[in-house]
Amino acid sequence: MNRQKLMTLTLTAMVAAICAIGAVIKIPSFVSTAALDSAPAFIGVVFLSPMLAGVAGLIGHFITALTSGFPYGPLHIIIAVEMFIVVWIFAVMHKKGLHFWKWPVALVLNGVVAPLPFYFIISPAFFWASLPGIFMATVINLIIVAVVMPVLSKVFVRKAGRAN
Repeated sequence: MNRQKLMTLTLTAMVAAICAIGAVIKIPSFVSTAALDSAPAFIGVVFLSPMLAGVAGLIGHFITALTSGFPYGPLHIIIAVEMFIVVWIFAVMHKKGLHFWKWPVALVLNGVVAPLPFYFIISPAFFWASLPGIFMATVINLIIVAVVMPVLSKVFVRKAGRAN
């Protein structure tokens, strides 16, 4: 395994590990398993590919589900895949320089669209009861990302400049 692949694999594992730490920091809500698990994955878009940042988000959700007792059983697979997709889209938008639009898109996709399948799978009442907690958790995660990402971006730009 070459050095670049090893460094990428290590960074992905580190982001997933930080997602695990965020997974145990729960956001109080009535019906959901909201936690700070997605912030590290969103931050990871600075130095990971969209695919790997998405994988970190997927792992982060599974750890949140595990530390919550898997209250939705196999439905957590749907949530984890949604987390992968949301982080992947955020990362693609970040890489393309859509720095304003990536925020509202992530907020709407993760805070409103992601819980939508449960309107049909579980019940409309479940969807409406879980929406405030999931939306608030998304806002909190994105605020953390908005604070940390500019600093981390500058560090990685500086490090890349020194390497060349």
